[in-house]
Amino acid sequence: MVLARMGPLLVLWLAVFLSGTWAVDRGNFKTCDQCAFCKRQRALKPGQSLYRALLETLELTNTKLTLQLINDNNKVRLLLELYRLQGNMTRVKINELKPLKPRFEVPDVLINDPPTEPLSLLSQDENGVVLSLGADSQRLIVSAKPFRLDIMEGREVLLSLNSRGLLAFEHLRIRKDTQVDPEGAEKKEETDAANEPAEGETAKEDGMWEETFKSHTDNKPNGPSSISLDFSLPGVEHVYGIPEHADSLKLKTTDGGDPYRLFNLDVFQYELFNPMALYGAIPVMLSHSAQRTMGIFWLNAAETWVDISSNTAGKTVLGQMLDYVQGSSETPQTDVRWISESGIIDVFIMLGPTPTDVFSQYASLTGTQAFPPLSALAYHQCRWNYNDQEDVAAVDQGFDEHDIPYDFIWLDIEHTDGKRYFTWDPHKFPQPKDMLQGLIDKRRKMVAIVDPHIKVDSSYKIHNEIRSKGFYVKNKDGGDYEGWCWPGNSGYPDFTNPEMRAWWASMFAYDQYEGSMENMYTWNDMNEPSVFNGPEVTMHKDALHGTWENRDLHNLYGLYVQMATAEGLIERSGGVERPFVLTRAFFAGSQRYGAVWTGDNTADWDHLKISIPMCLSLGLVGVSFCGADVGGFFKSPSTELLVRWYQTGAYQPFFRAHAHLDTPRREPWLFGPENTALIREAVRQRYALLPYWYQLFYHAHHSGQPVMRPLWVEYTQDTATFSVDDQFLLGRDLLVHPVTEEGAKGVTAYLPGKGEVWFDVHTFQKHNGAQNLYIPVTISSIPVFQRGGSIIPRKARVRRSSSCMEHDPYTLFVALSPKRFAQGELYIDDGHTFNFDKQKQFIHRRLSFANNALSSRNLAPGSQFITPSWIEKIVILGASKPSKATLKTPDGKESLLEFEFDASMSVLTLRKPGVNAGVDWTVVLQ
Repeated sequence: MVLARMGPLLVLWLAVFLSGTWAVDRGNFKTCDQCAFCKRQRALKPGQSLYRALLETLELTNTKLTLQLINDNNKVRLLLELYRLQGNMTRVKINELKPLKPRFEVPDVLINDPPTEPLSLLSQDENGVVLSLGADSQRLIVSAKPFRLDIMEGREVLLSLNSRGLLAFEHLRIRKDTQVDPEGAEKKEETDAANEPAEGETAKEDGMWEETFKSHTDNKPNGPSSISLDFSLPGVEHVYGIPEHADSLKLKTTDGGDPYRLFNLDVFQYELFNPMALYGAIPVMLSHSAQRTMGIFWLNAAETWVDISSNTAGKTVLGQMLDYVQGSSETPQTDVRWISESGIIDVFIMLGPTPTDVFSQYASLTGTQAFPPLSALAYHQCRWNYNDQEDVAAVDQGFDEHDIPYDFIWLDIEHTDGKRYFTWDPHKFPQPKDMLQGLIDKRRKMVAIVDPHIKVDSSYKIHNEIRSKGFYVKNKDGGDYEGWCWPGNSGYPDFTNPEMRAWWASMFAYDQYEGSMENMYTWNDMNEPSVFNGPEVTMHKDALHGTWENRDLHNLYGLYVQMATAEGLIERSGGVERPFVLTRAFFAGSQRYGAVWTGDNTADWDHLKISIPMCLSLGLVGVSFCGADVGGFFKSPSTELLVRWYQTGAYQPFFRAHAHLDTPRREPWLFGPENTALIREAVRQRYALLPYWYQLFYHAHHSGQPVMRPLWVEYTQDTATFSVDDQFLLGRDLLVHPVTEEGAKGVTAYLPGKGEVWFDVHTFQKHNGAQNLYIPVTISSIPVFQRGGSIIPRKARVRRSSSCMEHDPYTLFVALSPKRFAQGELYIDDGHTFNFDKQKQFIHRRLSFANNALSSRNLAPGSQFITPSWIEKIVILGASKPSKATLKTPDGKESLLEFEFDASMSVLTLRKPGVNAGVDWTVVLQ
């Protein structure tokens, strides 16, 4: 019995955790009022700033401007650095001029030192300075007293910093009751200033040097060190991003409630529609209006709270109408305040002006989405836990018997030998290579979990090596930090240490990870990190990563775990094979290493609905490879909910079914033949669209554009799209409105684009854009529309796995615009190696329909790749009947094609062009 081998505390915790009747216990997690630094900072109200700029200290070089700021209350000086970055971005850094010790600056998130462009001084007087930002009459105005920054374009203020006077920088200081006389008289003035209270506090205020939450005391040897800065966005009513929160796509105002919290936590059965922290934290916010899109990237890995207020929030429709009738001149404005516990202010202002520009700007800073193996975009089957090798074989066979494709089967923590990761249970999984070979024979794969908590056990090789190398996180007293997790007493490797990451990566080598093979990939769970007996179910903030406290870098831990794991999968193949790693915890830059999912959701309709805005929010800040547990992790879905979740998941980037240990089995064929058929059809739709999914991820990898995106990203001036989060676009060309209401008889989808048309992908019926369309639905309906003017490749021959479909032919769906034009792409490579990048081995073709001719032309003349796949069929929507269709190839040959025309739906089907997918060709309609 596993529980019998665990300590009584863990058994008690598990009894609570595994109970299906429990929801999130809010008492386990702090509110702002229970968080000393948040409470202190929030007590500072908008008004005149305490800071002024000392213009006599200004220095301007080719790369940056530096300027000292002084707090007129305590005389502590700060150093402001301003950078104009390539690509229409501005960087603002603020640190103490002379800190008592270095303050943490986030490493390893930026992919390089962002290249700068010269700032030029336009004017200067006693009130401030005006600098040119180059393009489009953009100027940066530094006001001296009080200190304030404004970025302007022409006469328009795009963004202001500290306009509400909420810059607050708690300087490091010596604790008065432990102060040692400083050496040297020259230090006295500094020390006196450093002992002044922080803004808005008294020296005796609780929480400055230690605070207690429930039974946990947080010691703060560095004292108060929090930072705050406000941003004002004139003309803006809609802001998005700062995942991860189980909330709407459009961020809400936080007046009268808690700010949005960014602090990676293991939140049990999380609630919906609130600003509580969840598993990941990406401190990036986008603003959007009909005129401009911008972004704010707050590069800080400490616990962070974000307040949002708006001068239009809460106004009724009547109030807005009265403003209009009375000619109210109040410009909409959103104000945002960032508060972090430690570190420095390091913020990147991405000035757009389009959504595409902001995505590119952020990608230039933190990198793009890792290009996954094609099979990772297919269907994944998981539960906690498949019991043994026989169970895995039976599930695998069940998919074949019911003609449902899948690519990956997953193993959770029970596959290990007593929760010792990198091992196998010798009784349940005695021959893992035989099991993996059985999957290889069917061209399928496996994912096995490897969590970052290591069982403290002197007979466990992994633990012994980490301890002997000194690679564990330390407690405040210098010993190895230990806490409770699935194995019982556990150590936590210090993944912030590059030597530790390199060692961890080496453990994935085939001669180290016994039983592993090339078709086995990895899942990093519990990497917030989760500590069952820790404060807020996570690591103590005074735990040490080298010289830095966990409080300084907490939100980086999960990124480092996934980074090291992905590197291990790459190294084991000699740098040839692309990795696949799923993570629960994440930070800015995590997109470079794999996929994320929305964590331990619940089998109810609201959790199905919330999966859409949660993944949309992640896509906006770089993480395209997102999904939610199909069916819900906790509890048991009704058959209707399960079917609807498969139908939704089939159109979200990461498509995995998963379930809790205590739930009944829910393989797709266990709910009767009718529901099996519905689930089969949803999964098959996913497989047929894999060429399009793969093409979208190729673009995400190269440009940072999100795969799954809100409507406003493409329809930037259509205000009707700005708050829509129950439907979404895949790329530009597919619009999906999942059915997420129990017993729904219909849905209303907004089809954007005045003068555009959309085609129902199932019926081929044409609908005009710029309308709300009511769509009757049955249990088999998945409302999906293809944009007129697009060409989407599919594969109609769905087989048992995506690898089995590798060389199958393509069908092209050409949806004509009202001007009888369409354009699309076809991308092909080997589907699993880095050869597309290192050796330019890929096919990338432009597909165009114009002047009654459909053509394929090479977009990458320098690339080399040969495919046996061919074009099997062409379906043209919105077509007219031709008298003949002629295929022309570069060798001068012409051949007539068979075709069918459905006059009732204006659909033309060209059969068996038979031309290779990688060559030039043209089909002429006459």
